[in-house]
Amino acid sequence: MAKELSDLRNELKRNTLPDDLLKPQQSHEQKVPEIVTPPITIIETQKEETIIPPIETTIDDKKETTPVETQAVVSYTHKADQPKPIPAPKPVAPPKPKEPGFFERNPDLEKFIGENLINKIGIAILVLGIGFFVKFAIDQNWINEIGRVFIGIVCGGILIGFAHYMRNTFRSFSSVLVGGGMAIFYLTIAIAFHEYKLMPQAIAFAIMVIITVFAVMLSILYDRKELAVLAIIGGFGSPFMVSTGSGNYQVLFTYVLILNIGMIVLSYFKRWNIINVICFIFTVLLYGGWLVDTFTLSYSEEPKPHIGALLFGTLFYLIFFAMNIINNVKENKAFLPFELTILISNTFLYYSAGMLILKGIHDGLYQGLFTILIAVFNFVFAYVLFKNKKVDNNLVYLLIGLVLTFVTLAAPIQLEGNYITLFWAAESVLLLWLSQKSGIRIMKVASFIITGLMIISLLMDWNNEYWSAPGILALFINKAFVASIMVLASLGATIFLLKKETDTKLFLDLDIALYKSGLECVVFLLAYLAGLQEVYFQFESRFVLEAGITEITPIYTGCYNILFILVFSLYAQYKNVSWLLIFPVIGCAIISFFYLIYYNEVYTDVRDAYLQNTPVLAFHYYFHYVNNLLLLLLLINIFSIVKHSCDKNSKQFSFFLWFGCFMVIYMLSAELENIVLVASSKTGEELYQVTHQIYKVGFPILWGIASFALMVLGMKYKVKTLRIISLTIFGLTLLKMFIFDIREMSEGGKIAAFICLGVLLLVISFMYQKLKKILTEE
Repeated sequence: MAKELSDLRNELKRNTLPDDLLKPQQSHEQKVPEIVTPPITIIETQKEETIIPPIETTIDDKKETTPVETQAVVSYTHKADQPKPIPAPKPVAPPKPKEPGFFERNPDLEKFIGENLINKIGIAILVLGIGFFVKFAIDQNWINEIGRVFIGIVCGGILIGFAHYMRNTFRSFSSVLVGGGMAIFYLTIAIAFHEYKLMPQAIAFAIMVIITVFAVMLSILYDRKELAVLAIIGGFGSPFMVSTGSGNYQVLFTYVLILNIGMIVLSYFKRWNIINVICFIFTVLLYGGWLVDTFTLSYSEEPKPHIGALLFGTLFYLIFFAMNIINNVKENKAFLPFELTILISNTFLYYSAGMLILKGIHDGLYQGLFTILIAVFNFVFAYVLFKNKKVDNNLVYLLIGLVLTFVTLAAPIQLEGNYITLFWAAESVLLLWLSQKSGIRIMKVASFIITGLMIISLLMDWNNEYWSAPGILALFINKAFVASIMVLASLGATIFLLKKETDTKLFLDLDIALYKSGLECVVFLLAYLAGLQEVYFQFESRFVLEAGITEITPIYTGCYNILFILVFSLYAQYKNVSWLLIFPVIGCAIISFFYLIYYNEVYTDVRDAYLQNTPVLAFHYYFHYVNNLLLLLLLINIFSIVKHSCDKNSKQFSFFLWFGCFMVIYMLSAELENIVLVASSKTGEELYQVTHQIYKVGFPILWGIASFALMVLGMKYKVKTLRIISLTIFGLTLLKMFIFDIREMSEGGKIAAFICLGVLLLVISFMYQKLKKILTEE
């Protein structure tokens, strides 16, 4: 233990004493270097400590060594460890404070009852008490009529005097006293007019107007909106208090108009929204009730006041329009949802009133014009406010939305039939163009909506003009086809504008590119249906309705179908879009299928009718060759598409070769029958014999020639599939001849068929021998 203490003491001396004290005295004795472990050094970073392990240090007596530092804490900061600057958070608008409830606003219920509720109850009881006293005095004949009126006015004045005296110390109580005084004034004048006949109607009404003005002045003087509310209620109630039932609407609405103008002035100086709301509600009730009673419930034979009703309705609309925007525009404040709701309600209530009034003028002739005028009015204000950059955008967008709504409504109201479609076709393009120029997105959304309405309107036009109104239509200049052309032009212009669109989204999550692709599909579908219906109904009305020939129309609708697919296939080749090329291929397959099961039968029926001298013009029969030519061109074009899209050794290419060769040989066989029968001019039993010979002799020869041609093409272009098709056709032809035809074939037919087929087979065999080197390499 003593030895360990001695060693520890020596080590402490070495760590704390200077080097010169540590040097040993003259000694020739070589000492073993001693390993000294320095203390652990702790390096602090900003938020962590790094512990550096101890480094062994050799103390050699022969060399001068530096003193070992005592334990220390070294602070440092690596450049890489420096914290990255944290971006300042975006300012977040504080949440709107929740509207306090009744008990939150009045935590002391006793105080609320004592200071607010009791005074209102007290003034009501006081008024009733005064009334009972006056009634008792009147019953006892203590007071005559003039004295009674005087007492009422004096009592009201006393209450207002007390209110004025306490206006600064007891604000709520003084307001209640003023309200009570005003109520006594109104009631006293009404009794003086109705019961005592002390004054004429005009004088009584004038006094009530003065009372109303006085109440408004007090509300401004005391800065009390509750007094203004009482004044408004009294003002709207005054006409009924002095009414005699005569129903003079001009006087009533003139007074209401003046009252509302006064409220505009008041709302300009005081931002009391409750005034606007109360005035709006009372005016709607008064004017709306009178309007409904006069124009819908009244069965009087007297002429209805259309002009006067529309005039007052317009003035009310303008007043409330100004009343609800004047303060926000003046102070550049944002509109609250409630304020925007009042504006919308004002507009549509006025529009409803105007439509009801104008319905009785020339059977609603001016309803569309009225709709346009409202749109123009809102547009003017929207334009002016849009130029003023400080105005709330919500108001501008609301007005623009109203403009678009009324412009869109004007078409079905004023126009008829396809004119609605034409109007919407122009409007949808115009709105999209204006949206791109102005940057107002709501116009883009409106264009989308009106485009949908336009398409629906076009479908209705088709139903009305084509399907519901049978008769001969003007060729290409009838209402339905003109509407179709305009809609297609509108959609084309819309697609053109969408290509220049910088936004990626239309609204919500609807992608602009997806919308444009959808419109392209709609254009394709509408273009096809428009042309098909025009062709169908032109021939149906001229030949079926007039001559009763039912076989004619499919020839021309078939021609249209083939031509449409052919044009679309050329367009798809021009665009060279892989997914677009699929549609003409599918269309070719569909039209070929219908040729096999339907159109060829139609051609046969028309041919038979032509041979039997029925009233079918030869032109219609020979026109089917146009269809065949178009179908061949379509097959050739589809072959070109498949050839460029697929390898010639692929299954798809081989399948189309089989399909195309089958269609061509089928068409040639059908036309061989048609040509021979028409050329022979046979009828009855002779016609059957000719047909029989065509099947037995003509078809084998035709198929042999076709097989030979396919073999030549297959060898020339080194297409193995064509050679296999050729051999297959030869095999089927030989089987047909030996199994079905040889027994009933005439001698001349046998000779011709066998010689032709034999020669063709020998030639093919010779060609195989001559070209076997090429075929072997292939």
